[in-house]
Amino acid sequence: MDKANTTADTLELLHLNQIAIRAAIEEVSTWIRQRGSINVHDNVMAALQALDTNADAIASAIERLRE
Repeated sequence: MDKANTTADTLELLHLNQIAIRAAIEEVSTWIRQRGSINVHDNVMAALQALDTNADAIASAIERLRE
């Protein structure tokens, strides 16, 4: 296996972990919102936007490595 494929495989695993962590944080944030802390939820959701942006960039990099 060449270095590009190894890098792509590793990045893909990290990407999947990032997606899972994002989903878990959003779930906890929704639970917090349901208990009245709307500001906390809004702050968490704003911070998660960075994960979304980075996830898109990571996915693009993985695709380029696999070409």
